[in-house]
This record gives sequence, C-alpha cells and structure tokens, in this order.
Amino acid sequence: MNALAALREILALGGPVVAILIVMSVLTLAVTLYKLWQFAACGVGRHRILSEALTAWDAGDRTAARARLAKSHSYLAPIVSAAMDARDVPGIDDRLDAEAGLALAGLERGFRLLDTVAQIAPLLGLFGTVLGMINAFQSLQTAGASVDPSLLAGGIWVALVTTATGLAVAMPTSMVLSWFESRTARERVFADKALRTVLIPGQPAPTVAGPATAPEHA
Repeated sequence: MNALAALREILALGGPVVAILIVMSVLTLAVTLYKLWQFAACGVGRHRILSEALTAWDAGDRTAARARLAKSHSYLAPIVSAAMDARDVPGIDDRLDAEAGLALAGLERGFRLLDTVAQIAPLLGLFGTVLGMINAFQSLQTAGASVDPSLLAGGIWVALVTTATGLAVAMPTSMVLSWFESRTARERVFADKALRTVLIPGQPAPTVAGPATAPEHA
C-alpha cells in the first residue's frame, strides 16, 4: 500500500509525462526478463560441448565430433550439423551464413525497443521539466506583486521530478542494452568461427620424414 501511495503521489506531481515514463519502464522490464529467458533457453554463452565437437572435427575425428554435437543444446548446433552434412555442396557457406544471421537476429529482437526507451526517456523527462517550469512561471505571473519565493521553488521541484524519472528509466535501460549487445556480438564471432571450422578444410598435418637408411651393399 505504501508503494502504491508513493506511485500515486509521483503521478500527481509529474503528471502524464511521468505516467508515460512508468509505462516505458514496465515495458523495459518485460523485454529484459524475456530476453534473459530467451538467452538462457538458447544456451547463449554456453557452447562447451559444441566447442568440443568443433575441436574434434578440426582434429579429423568426424565420429567423435558428431557424437559430441548430438549432445549440445546450443541454438547453433543444428546449423553446425547441417554444415557437417553438406560441407561439399556448392554455395552452402552462404546459405548457412544466412541461417546463422537469422538465428542471431532472433536474439537481437527487442533491442530496438530498449534503444528507443534509452534515448526517449531523458527527452521526455526534459519535456516534462519544461512544462513544469512554464506552469511555475505562470503561477508567479498570476501572483503579481505578492510573489512568494517558495511558490517558485516548489514549482521547480515538481518540474524536476520528470527529469529524475526520465534518467532513472534511461540509465538502467542503456546498461541492460549494452550487456545484451555485447553478448550478441560474442555469439556472432563464435558462430562465424564454428562455420569456418567446419566448412573450410584444415591444413593437412605435416609429414615427419623417417630416419634415412643407409643403402645396402651387395
């Protein structure tokens, strides 16, 4: 009840601008929770088994690589499996690059909303502050000669509530978005490495010459 009363007081002070910012904060929280669930479900950052499969494939042990890949729960596992099955098909690298890009685009879904909130929230707060300052000076004009300094101070305090609310929404949103983008960038690098490991043949192992044998004499 205390939290609800505090929320009502903030809404009464900040007006519709604060209400819009609160709605934006709720949307940001919902998107953040969804992305955390999505990243966990897709195994983002958890590619240990897939890395072991790639190491075995790079070493030439195709059977062990496929066996390890079958145990991986990474969202990249089906793409890598397709690369192993069709690595000799002409043009398959472009097709698989597109598939990996589509999977990564799914991970980036919702980033635009977070970026919009991070950019718009401070501007909305500033807009609310400007409106509050206009109301404060209008009150001073109405007061005429009997100007009370506390009237101006109170109007400015109320106006700055919207700026504080806008910054309080924008800063965590920007931090969360930066973290999501850094994780996705690492995933893009790993996906490219995984496909290149499978599709590009490795260099053959160097042959070590045996000891020279002396010619036999009749």
